[in-house]
Amino acid sequence: MKTGVTIPPNGYAMLREFDAVFIGALGDPRVPDNRHARDILLGTRFELDLYVNYRPVQLLDDRLCPLKNRTTADVDFVVFRENTEGLYVGIGGRFKAGTDDEVAVQQEMNTYKGVHRIIRHAFEFARATGRRKVCMADKSNAMTDGHALWQRVFKELAPQYPDVEARHLYIDALALLMVQDPSQFEVIVTNNLFGDIITDLGAALQGGLGVAPSGNLHPGRTSMFEPVHGSAPPLAGKNVANPVGAILSAALMLDYLGLKHEAAAIEAAVKESVVTGNTTSDIGGKLGTRETGDYIAKTIHQT
Repeated sequence: MKTGVTIPPNGYAMLREFDAVFIGALGDPRVPDNRHARDILLGTRFELDLYVNYRPVQLLDDRLCPLKNRTTADVDFVVFRENTEGLYVGIGGRFKAGTDDEVAVQQEMNTYKGVHRIIRHAFEFARATGRRKVCMADKSNAMTDGHALWQRVFKELAPQYPDVEARHLYIDALALLMVQDPSQFEVIVTNNLFGDIITDLGAALQGGLGVAPSGNLHPGRTSMFEPVHGSAPPLAGKNVANPVGAILSAALMLDYLGLKHEAAAIEAAVKESVVTGNTTSDIGGKLGTRETGDYIAKTIHQT
């Protein structure tokens, strides 16, 4: 706030020295254009080439799902969002901005390398974790050039994984089916914009943004982990914000670092706190932020 500097000149080089980066929610109303969040979050994704956005969608308790008669068994899938290309690369511009003749152009970028590695990651994850279904979502019926590449790569890779069922859906159909019957999905892979949208839909299915974790990965290299939600300025200092998304993001980080037992202990403690109602009020509890965190920490120590 004092200097206007979001990332120092050597900031990204400093981050590369670590195996993982854990980052909190970003956003401050005193910076109207949200430039600090954009530079830190998108900048780190691009500079560290964190091409995998990893979003587990797991319902922790039946009562949190807004869909009727759905259980934890019905909402348990993973979304992989391409994280370094698409519409978010900033190709475009505005001509005659602020006038009645304004023209605004935003271009989507898809590369063979980028599409290939995210789709392969989805198939490899499915195979490694015992999941048997991968669904690729695009809008190739309307975006006939950029998304033809997604079609090509998906059709190239799918035969290499005969043990995994490969399915294609247009993104609008996917959104519909996620609401009608989320149980049919195990692994979903899609582009940057579509992934950004459907993962928020997924968060709604699992109980809200407050419980949704995420990872920004480059397998084998420095990766970044963060809760899905923003900073929620109206909640600042009130001890009411839900810490579960951040805590589960820490569990994802530990799992990525090979600390499987520790990650599982955190996940189990979070689930216990949710099921017993020892949480913040947004998911039905009566505890504050600190008290929820303390309860989860105590549960971990008791295991």
